[in-house]
This record gives sequence, C-alpha cells and structure tokens, in this order.
Amino acid sequence: MNESVTLTIDGREVTVPKGTTILDAAAQAGIEIPVICYHPHLTANGLCRICSVEAGARVQLAACVTEVSDGMEIVTNSENVRHGRRTILEMLAATVDLSEAPEILPLLDEYDADQNRFAGGARRTAPVYDDNPFFIRDYNQCINCWRCVQVCGSDAQYAFALTFDGRGFYTQIATFMDDALPDTTCVFCGQCVGVCPTGALKPKRQALLEQGLDPDAIFSQTRRKRKKKRRV
Repeated sequence: MNESVTLTIDGREVTVPKGTTILDAAAQAGIEIPVICYHPHLTANGLCRICSVEAGARVQLAACVTEVSDGMEIVTNSENVRHGRRTILEMLAATVDLSEAPEILPLLDEYDADQNRFAGGARRTAPVYDDNPFFIRDYNQCINCWRCVQVCGSDAQYAFALTFDGRGFYTQIATFMDDALPDTTCVFCGQCVGVCPTGALKPKRQALLEQGLDPDAIFSQTRRKRKKKRRV
C-alpha cells in the first residue's frame, strides 16, 4: 500500500503519494510554479532554480527535484521567492540572447525583470554552427538547461551526440571533440530542437524563411544529398 503525505501549499492542504515532488504536488493543488530547465518527459535536474520555493529551510528549495514531506508548509509566490526568480531572469537576460525564448519572455514580464540591470556584465558568446541541412545551433541563445543533452542521451534517443564543454561561465553545449554534427553519432531525429526552450536550436528551413529566402532556395539548401554509387 502506497504511503501518502499531507502538506500545505500556499494555505491549501494537499495529500499526495510519498516521493512526489513539490512541483507535482503544487500542480495537483492547481498551483502553477514556473519552470525553465524542467521538462515533463526528461529527468529533472534543478539547474535553473526558477522553480525555487520557500519551505522553512535555510535556503529556498528547487520544486522540480525536492520531494515533499509530511507537514511541510510551502509558499510558492512570496516576495522573497519573486525576488529570487526576478534576479535569475535578469542574469539570464544579461548573459544570453532571450529574444526567441517563448517560455522565458512571459516570465520577464510577470516578474518585472529589468533586462538592463546587469548591462555591464560579460555576455556568453559562441559561433553559430551551420554544419548540416536540418537545424542550426546558435549557442548565443543557449541557457545551458541541459534538455538537449538529456533527450539526446539516456532520457530518449541514446545517441549521445551532445554534451557539455568548458567550465563555469564558459560552459556550453558541444559535441565530442567539437566535431560537426554529421561526424558524430547524431541521427538528426530533431528531438533536441523540440525540447529547446530558446532559439538556440532551430530547424534550418525556419531559419531560412526568417531570412527571406524563397522556397526553392530553401529546398536546395536543406535537401539531404545522396552519394552516387560508383559503377564497377
């Protein structure tokens, strides 16, 4: 028989199975907690901390990876919580290009984030990789959420074509030995593009349409050319 846990979230009493995360318990109570790095079909890793909440601990807890406990009292939208989320968003805006991040742009407005607060700080820069006919990698828009690495790895595809490279501020998504994608184990399934919360991974046809190319030119650039067989 499954054990259950009873707790309070924003004044609402909730009973959930033991092992449930704060994020899922809140959802059961009809309370939405914002997420960025989290994806329902991928392993939660608590990287971005936008989902952090107050639970009487010394520090705020990441709702996506923290399991609830009996009697826990959680506050998801206090001024301290909002201040933390606003600061995270402002630091992201100062570091990377969020102009094509549909999951993040509404949060900037919701939390009154000042995108120029850290305007004098260093920005993470990277080349734009256009090495295949299927999609473009623009890591100037990458927030290192790890979704693409996870879906390419053991969470879904088991191709392991993508990984992390660098340390600290200079960490970015990369391929093994920085090889072009066609020279890796990538099978071009497109799942990494599908889970990307920003414009860092974009279908090449979409990118070319945005550049104003006509359909014929786009087709010629995105058609996978077959190698001709040599006659013996």
